[in-house]
Amino acid sequence: MTVASGAVELHHIVKQFSADGPIVLDDVSLSVTPGEFVSLVGASGCGKSTLLNILAGLESATSGTVELAGPPTLMFQEAALMPWLTAGKNIELALELRGIPRKERKDKAQELLDLVHLERSYDQRPHELSGGMRQRVAIARALAQGRSVLLMDEPFAALDAITRDFLHEELTRIWEETGITIIFVTHNVREAVRLSERVLLMSSRPGRFIKEWNIGSNEPWRTDSTYSSYVSELASEITDNLRKEIVRHAS
Repeated sequence: MTVASGAVELHHIVKQFSADGPIVLDDVSLSVTPGEFVSLVGASGCGKSTLLNILAGLESATSGTVELAGPPTLMFQEAALMPWLTAGKNIELALELRGIPRKERKDKAQELLDLVHLERSYDQRPHELSGGMRQRVAIARALAQGRSVLLMDEPFAALDAITRDFLHEELTRIWEETGITIIFVTHNVREAVRLSERVLLMSSRPGRFIKEWNIGSNEPWRTDSTYSSYVSELASEITDNLRKEIVRHAS
């Protein structure tokens, strides 16, 4: 089956790391439409990152199928920039690997830095940038790969609350401007609600989707820098379900 650019289809994914080992993911199915923003939440060890690794092609499913129109981009918690390269050159490296001609790379890298509001950072090296700025360069580098699906594995977890809130606004803006499909893993339920059109809760091992919240897009609170009562109420509901799942697994 051929899927549209930006679409993601998972069918009955099962994952075991060894034949006699525990089942990590059990009968996981997911359909993501092009341009959608979906967040996955769940307790530590439930298989969220493993699922992203399967989508990225870094792990193979024991059984089940993954359908993508092309390879996705995977972004981790750490920016993982090349410390000897400037911000601009880090982005140019991704463009070079994509086959963009040398004479076009600098302009395209600058355009991407403009997109993440780092217009003057082309010649700065990673150690000269704050943690939030490094993550914005990492987002620009991810976009430089020209792929329609972006997988994000807790990319803001190590940042302070103020920087994280700022990057929530930046990521929302970039997502709306580019139309890229995003699958976002986080332990921060408020973050998931703030950013996503859908939030899916995973059970503890074996991981499977047990509940889904459809939030929708273009909500008024998306452009508000403070969390609205709606966000707080929905985050509380999801957190309550998460706690019940943790207690159920522990009992």
